[in-house]
Amino acid sequence: MVRSKQVVKAARRPQVRLPELVAFADGELAPDGDYDGLEFRDTDFAGQDAGGARFMDCALTGCALDETALRHARVLDCVLTGVRGVGTDLAEASLRDVELVEARLGGVQLHGAVLERVLVRGGKIDYLNLRKARLKDVVFEDCVLVEPDFGDARLERVAFVGCVLKAADLTAATLVDVDLRRAAELDITRGVDRLSGAVITHPQLLGLAPALASAIGLRVTGTD
Repeated sequence: MVRSKQVVKAARRPQVRLPELVAFADGELAPDGDYDGLEFRDTDFAGQDAGGARFMDCALTGCALDETALRHARVLDCVLTGVRGVGTDLAEASLRDVELVEARLGGVQLHGAVLERVLVRGGKIDYLNLRKARLKDVVFEDCVLVEPDFGDARLERVAFVGCVLKAADLTAATLVDVDLRRAAELDITRGVDRLSGAVITHPQLLGLAPALASAIGLRVTGTD
């Protein structure tokens, strides 16, 4: 009897079930603040400092996060819908059981962050910085990632489903059970030699062939 072999372990998606929420009424976020069971709707948090804060069982809808400082924050069992912003600082933050839906973000700092059971669905993120981050059970679905930086990051059970990856950087990254087969577009400009541990399709392999050849020093020429 031949036993079927699983090609790649599937990412586990978050199962967020929010309780009845209370509207946030404090006006501004605070460093090391504790936010539990709150709804933040159409709130402008631009430039505010919530470093080290904890968000648990919260919903953020239509909020502005331009230059919002959330370094070392913990975001647990939360749903973020339609958030927007440039330069949001989530460096060394922890995101667990989080859904990020239809976000419009640019220059988000998530270097050194830990993401576990996170779903990024829809929207567009430019210049996403995930250097030295740890991603486990993360799904990027039907979104656009422009020049995402996964340098020196660890990706385990990460899937790209209907996702457009433009000019991705995988320099020194470690990939384990990373599923790229259903990516709508796969463009890796650096670190293509780090794809060990990922699974791609035959057409994707052909598209990556020039970059792979360059990475291993293989010259491809005609016979003349």
